Amino acid sequence: MLDHYSGATRVVFILGDPIAQVKAPHGLTREFERRGHDAIVVPLQLAPGDVDAGIVAITRTKNVDGLIATIPHKFAVAARCATLSERSKFLGVVNVARRNADGGWHGDMLDGEGFAGPLAKAGCAFKGRRALVVGAGGAGSAIALALLDRGVARLAVHDVDATRRDALIRKLESKFPGRIVAGSANASEAGIVVNATPLGMKPDDPLPVDISRLAPAAFVGDVVTVPEMTPLLVAAQQKGCRIQTGVGMFGGNLGLMADFFATATGCDTSAQ
Repeated sequence: MLDHYSGATRVVFILGDPIAQVKAPHGLTREFERRGHDAIVVPLQLAPGDVDAGIVAITRTKNVDGLIATIPHKFAVAARCATLSERSKFLGVVNVARRNADGGWHGDMLDGEGFAGPLAKAGCAFKGRRALVVGAGGAGSAIALALLDRGVARLAVHDVDATRRDALIRKLESKFPGRIVAGSANASEAGIVVNATPLGMKPDDPLPVDISRLAPAAFVGDVVTVPEMTPLLVAAQQKGCRIQTGVGMFGGNLGLMADFFATATGCDTSAQ
């Protein structure tokens, strides 16, 4: 990529706080290169109080074609988008945004499909199963929606913030009545368990679920990318569960992101 890096190179910023754990700068830049795109992904650490001003400044630039939002900015970036995909409009959250023809932002949320797609390829059957999603933030909301779209019979949502949990449950209930309940750390009835919180990034973090009650037949996934094998995934694997890492989820997101940015105004992403 550096052989072609120049003032003509298009820029995609990834916004987060913290930012050191993200995989997109390397992974997506390499994917752009593989497709013949002259574009680079640049990490940008913005505190929550600065993100609005940061997006305003970025919007004025002429060589930035896209934004990627990670923790905790997925709701804030959505609020700055002029247009949204149907799923982003429903959830009020995005993880990617590209330029519209007028220079404004169009947002979408790919985390749900980025998680569920690889899980399906690994052999997970969704229809008729019970699922537990821990975390009602941006990623958790999108994953919950994707699991329901794929046919899980009952979805439990658990979050330490009961207000945020209940808001997500009400939202999902409007589309999938009778299939969503408030959950807990007890994963004994879940055939699919997802940690969509930052728990596991630090060595002294508590486990997001009670691992002693986890069924060996369950699929267990985590959105945390560093470490790749979180304490939850290590414990789940030891119990015989099949697992999906946050890195695996990012791999599922990679192609979706590249496809999304392919139509960004000003970014000619046709193969060279």
